[in-house]
This record gives sequence, structure tokens and C-alpha cells, in this order.
Amino acid sequence: MFCLQNLQHKAKGLLIGPFYLLATNLLSLLLPLSFLLLARVSCAHYLFASYFHFSFFMYTSPVVLYVLVSTISIATFIHGLTGKILSESPGHHLYLAWILLCSLQICVGLGIEGSIAVGVNGSSFGFERSLFIRVIFFLGLHQTMHLWFRTVVKAVVDDTMFGASKEERWVEKVGMALTFCGLWWWNLRDEVESLVAVAETKKDLLMSVGVADSVGWWLYYQTATIGMVRLVKGLLWLGMMVRRNSITHPCDVEDKV
Repeated sequence: MFCLQNLQHKAKGLLIGPFYLLATNLLSLLLPLSFLLLARVSCAHYLFASYFHFSFFMYTSPVVLYVLVSTISIATFIHGLTGKILSESPGHHLYLAWILLCSLQICVGLGIEGSIAVGVNGSSFGFERSLFIRVIFFLGLHQTMHLWFRTVVKAVVDDTMFGASKEERWVEKVGMALTFCGLWWWNLRDEVESLVAVAETKKDLLMSVGVADSVGWWLYYQTATIGMVRLVKGLLWLGMMVRRNSITHPCDVEDKV
């Protein structure tokens, strides 16, 4: 009887592990997919004024999405500067995580479906940022996605799947990074720049720049700023490690002599 229970426990662990990774990876992608959807919303505003109003807005509420993504972006920026993060203790944080996750999932799911139905593609502008801007935006979006994973996705999945590891494992980080890189290479790297391209195109054509266009422009460069903070902190850490090694090295040589 004991052996049977032990086998059942091992089999359960083998099933939970892959499903846990799949669930966390897919739910973590909601954040970069939100940026993809907001880019398509901005592009559709510019290309399909009247038709867009009667079809695409029936599927999603961009206002809610703008608020959710802006909140996560600001929280990531504060965390990057101060190192402070939302409490991961159960209670109100868990309820808030459920609300954020469900809200974002509904907005992204219905919004992506609506953008496909209308045929919106955010890469149609042909604008490209410099390689440096693209790199720091990539780093910033990955950092934002990582905070989303730590504070919301992991809390919800751990609460749902009993027996799941409460600690963040390297395999989760690798899986999340690979799925994000796949989405970035597939379409996100080209379409997300519509957040900036629409606002700048309207400004160049002396058209009215709306609030949504301004928020999209701000989100893009806010995310790039998060990437810059991460890059600077990484370089400072590397410089401190090199300096520490250079200081301790002469002592090691003297000890050997």
C-alpha cells in the first residue's frame, strides 16, 4: 500500500511539473501580447477610423488594457530603481493577482481575436528604431514580463496547483525567456514600434495626437527606460566584480610568494 501511494505521488509530480511550466509560460506571455495588442490598436486608430470604431471596439476595451499595462510598467520601473516589490504573502495580494490576471487575459484574448478579424498589422508603417533602442526596449519588456511573472502569474499558479514549488527555479526563467524570445522574433519586434510610429506620424502630418497615442508613445519609452536601468545596473555590477578581483589578486600573489 505504501509503495502504491509512493508511485502515485511520483506520477503526480511528473505530471504537475510540465503542466506547471506550460501554464506559467503561457500566462507570462500575456504581458508582451498586451504590448502587441496596444500597437495594433494604435495602428487601427490611424488606418481604419470609422470601420475600426464599429468592429474592433466591440471585442475589447483598450482603456482597461492601457491602465493595466501602465500600472505594471510603473511598478517595474519603481522596482528597478528601488528594488522594492509587491508583497508575495497570501491575502489581498492573491486576490489582486487573480483580478489582474483574469482582466488581462480577457482583454488580450478578445482583442487579439478582434485585430485578426479586422486584419490589423502594426508593422505596416515601416518605421524602425535604432538597434540600441530596440535592445534596451527588449531588455525592459523582458524585465516587465519577469515582474509580472513573479508577482501575479506565479502567485495564481501556485495557489491553483497544490504541491507546486514556491521558489523560482532556473528552468522557469529559461522557459519564460525562450517563449518571450520566440514571440519577439516572430512578430513583436516589428509591430510594437507602432506605439511610437503612429504618434510621430500624426505629429509630422500635423494631425491631432490622441490620448491613446500619447500613452502608447509613453509606454514604449518607459519600457526602454526600464531596460536602460537594467543595463546600467548590470554594467555597474560587472565593474564592481572586476574591481574586486583586481584588488584581491595582488594579495593572492603575495600569499603565494
